[in-house]
Amino acid sequence: MKRKIVLWGQNENEKKLLIALELMTKENSVNVYTFNEEIATEEFYNQMMDEWRIDKEVVFPEGHETIVRELSITEDLLPESIKVQRTDLINRAKAEWHFAVLSSKLYELYKSELEELKDRIEKLTSHEDGLWEEMKGFWSKVQKQMFEKNLFREHADKLKEETNRLFSELKELRSKANEELEKVSKQRYEAFSSRLDEIAEKVDKGLGLSPIFEELKKIQSEFRKEVFTRSDQSKLWKRIDESFKTVKEKKYGKRATDSGNMSRLDRRYQGLIDAIAKMDASISRDKKDISFQSKRAEESDGQLEMQIRQAKVKMVEERINSKIEKLNEMLVTKTELDQKIEKEKLKENKLEKKKEIEKLKSTVKEKIASEIKEKKESLSEEEEKLKEAAEALNEMKHKKAKPKKETLMAAITATVGEAVEDMVDTVKAVSQVVGEKVEEKVEDLKENVEFKDTMDKVKDAIAEVKEKVSEKVEEVKEAFDQEDKNEETEAPEEIVKDKPTDSNDVIGDEEE
Repeated sequence: MKRKIVLWGQNENEKKLLIALELMTKENSVNVYTFNEEIATEEFYNQMMDEWRIDKEVVFPEGHETIVRELSITEDLLPESIKVQRTDLINRAKAEWHFAVLSSKLYELYKSELEELKDRIEKLTSHEDGLWEEMKGFWSKVQKQMFEKNLFREHADKLKEETNRLFSELKELRSKANEELEKVSKQRYEAFSSRLDEIAEKVDKGLGLSPIFEELKKIQSEFRKEVFTRSDQSKLWKRIDESFKTVKEKKYGKRATDSGNMSRLDRRYQGLIDAIAKMDASISRDKKDISFQSKRAEESDGQLEMQIRQAKVKMVEERINSKIEKLNEMLVTKTELDQKIEKEKLKENKLEKKKEIEKLKSTVKEKIASEIKEKKESLSEEEEKLKEAAEALNEMKHKKAKPKKETLMAAITATVGEAVEDMVDTVKAVSQVVGEKVEEKVEDLKENVEFKDTMDKVKDAIAEVKEKVSEKVEEVKEAFDQEDKNEETEAPEEIVKDKPTDSNDVIGDEEE
């Protein structure tokens, strides 16, 4: 707690002032030092902030004023003629300083009581249980005040240090009694260790874990009732704890560690949520503390204790106000993080959808390519068969109508080639359309009518090509059949034309 404050303010004429406040604990008052703007140089201000506030000596310039104000929970620290912008700082200092004065008085009371105990202990020649219990009772009262934070840390540390020293002297006196305790503690430690060894053997043998767990709970309960030396107690407690862990691991298995990598935004958000929860809990505790102190103030035995509790209530109220401001800032930050997290989720969803689109596009294209390949192979087989048939016919008829057969074969090949090319072009065009449809409508691709129509077009195109090829094959066969018939009827006419019509013609030629 700061006992000195430095800040800027104004006087009744609205002239700038450097104001310094110093708590005088013993006098229950506050010294207010004011410095006009003419003498409050930057160098002097830095000295006040860096040195005077930590109790280093600083020479005040001439022309400063000193005002002594009695410390009161109802009166202001500053006179009405002086105004400051940080009124919250002044109000908080007033509440804390009032508590500081009362706490110092409580410290003086405990210090006086401890001095009496010290005089009695120094006169002892042997250990006395009664004095040991008195020391324990005194320290219990001090601890209670420390727990309720009615004593400053520096005062509590001084009381604790002196109390520990007196306890040390008492411990030296009872060292002989402790020798007997060590013997008993050793025997008890060995007995408990033996029982824990038996439990470890049962676990290794794979015996029932539920009875073993109940036995461990019984050992733990008995252990808490017995008295041990600190060393034996620590070692035995560690063994009991390890035994419990071993049985739980055998029964439930080891707990899996969280290896998930939380994003930076998620970690920050979780940390903020925890901080808000802690702040809420802290404010709730402060409110309960106010209720508790108010109730205890009504039941106080003395006026000093009542004043201390009233001062604590005021101090806690100021602390709550400060925490509420911080909590509001955290809630604003939480709202901002909620918005950022929502944006991140949208980005992740878009990325996932994009990945699904790419995956589906790849699947569809592979399927189309596979079907095209199968159909091309099928058409290639038909084309090979046509070529073989044409070659066979060509070999049979090459002597009689070679130019005509070659022309016919070329026509067949060209027709088949054109049909195959038309089919490939059609499938390529359809494939391109399918790709565009995949990009535009991936989510309902399987149910999309256009996609089904497109696939039907692919199948129809392939069927149409096959039909054209079959028709060409039939036309070729018919052409060859017709050609055979023509040759059978025309051949005799050629032979007749080559023969002489009668004998006179022959004789006449010979005579000539």
